[in-house]
Amino acid sequence: MRFWSRLGLTVIALAYVSACSLLQAARPNIVLVMADDMGYTDIGCYGSEINTPQLDKLASNGVRFTQFYNTSRCCPTRAALLTGLYSHQAGIGLMTGDQGYDAYRGDLNEKCVTLAEVLGHSGYSTYMSGKWHVTKHVRPEGPKHNWPLQRGFDKFYGTIIGAGSFWDPATLCRDNTFVTPVNDQQYQPKTYYYTDAISDNAVTYIADHFESEEDQPFFLYVSYTSAHWPMHAFEKDMKKYEGIYDDGYTPIREKRYAKAKKLGVIEDHWEMSPGAMDWEKFAHKEWDIRCMEVYAAMVDRMDQGIGKIVTELKQNHALDNTIFIYLQDNGGCAEYYGRADNSEKKANFDFKPLGPNDFQTKIWPPMQTRGGEWVRTGPKAMPGGEDTFVAYGLGWANASNTPFRGYKHDGYEGGISTPFIVHWPQGMEKRMKGKLVHDPSHLIDLMPTFVTAAEAQYPTTYHDGQTIQPMEGISLLPALSGASLTRAAALGFEHHGNLALRDGRYKIVSAYRRDQPVKWELYDMEEDRTELQDLSDKMREKKQQLIGKWQAWANRVGVQPWPIKRK
Repeated sequence: MRFWSRLGLTVIALAYVSACSLLQAARPNIVLVMADDMGYTDIGCYGSEINTPQLDKLASNGVRFTQFYNTSRCCPTRAALLTGLYSHQAGIGLMTGDQGYDAYRGDLNEKCVTLAEVLGHSGYSTYMSGKWHVTKHVRPEGPKHNWPLQRGFDKFYGTIIGAGSFWDPATLCRDNTFVTPVNDQQYQPKTYYYTDAISDNAVTYIADHFESEEDQPFFLYVSYTSAHWPMHAFEKDMKKYEGIYDDGYTPIREKRYAKAKKLGVIEDHWEMSPGAMDWEKFAHKEWDIRCMEVYAAMVDRMDQGIGKIVTELKQNHALDNTIFIYLQDNGGCAEYYGRADNSEKKANFDFKPLGPNDFQTKIWPPMQTRGGEWVRTGPKAMPGGEDTFVAYGLGWANASNTPFRGYKHDGYEGGISTPFIVHWPQGMEKRMKGKLVHDPSHLIDLMPTFVTAAEAQYPTTYHDGQTIQPMEGISLLPALSGASLTRAAALGFEHHGNLALRDGRYKIVSAYRRDQPVKWELYDMEEDRTELQDLSDKMREKKQQLIGKWQAWANRVGVQPWPIKRK
């Protein structure tokens, strides 16, 4: 009798283990892909002429969100994405410099946890390839407590700092060790290009995972620097776009506007914002055409890399049960870096070639290539090659953000709106395939979405007993079944003194102007998402109500008046 009892218990135990294994296996893998400095209509499935077949296919078999928000700038977006908190709560309300206030330390604080920390403690393997940019400590000899491996990732390949050459990136690391494109023994392509390196190392992480840990789900964060300045690309990719931009900004904006309306990602009745530059008056047309050709090639190359990641998932029969997400960190970038001629400064520098173990230390000119060449800027420097450093400028940024106004840094839709694609065949209703979700959503929603999908536990304490702030967002999973998203609180924004709040159909926004008081505008986002009809005078009570909500939010997360008076 005892034998049968023991046998019965053994069978039950094995059944329990098997059930647990199936439950674990059923938990989805998560691949989170973020691009850098790209506008709302820069990919095909949101209106672009740029060739992005991989993203378009993910969108056609998944869902697209039309009103997903970032924070309008690199560092704050990454802080919010990683933590499920507003960037100020995570300590990065501005960039990676310490302004003397807890909300502006320029470093992830210990009152937050990252996606990797939460998912890792829930049985996920965690990998990252690409741009980190959430710490002020970027030197090889400095502290590493806020580097990827110290914030929950098992493996890391990428850059700690936020920008730099695509041919020879600064602060390139493998795990906790600085490397160069020349001395990294694990990755030696024929021609090094950072976008390819990010894609290839992501693919390697997936392949290695299925060789050694296939019974365990994984989280992979792929953080591209494409299409952030400088404009660097392969000639073969640039050639695809010859002639497309020859007529300047306006025809591209008009074509994107028409396509975006046809796709349904913008409404027919939303008017297009005004053009930012007069093409006919621009003096360096050939150069600016080349800028946009390079930009398009950079996006194209990124899409090719995303295709490699998708292929690796398919080969391991994992794509259907992988939450694959694509988004961007801010709107198109109108910054002026590299647009002025620097040739007169060349005589002041005597550069020498870098050795295989010498690190590239600069992220903008004056700087040199690894071979010791002077890096050229301005209209005399046709962008693309490693000895050039050029940004694509205001006119093309305006086209990237079609039909919205504003740019990176701003609280207008052109600064904070991003494409957002979710592909997860096993986790979404079949009827949602290719559908659009119009509910306003935000970076803070990623943490609760992944916690729910992964059956993870969000901690109340972490970092040796430190109390952790609760999640701010809501799960986006109901949208994959066609349900509306219910959000109790308004969405707040602040960066560089640019302020905004989205509450249902209404939004207030204030653009920072030096030595001028805050001036709030009010827009009806259902009728006028391009923010052309200010309702401040017509709806003063509503504006005041929203100002009160913004102030309450700002006080809660630690927003300081701009310019910040350092302690």
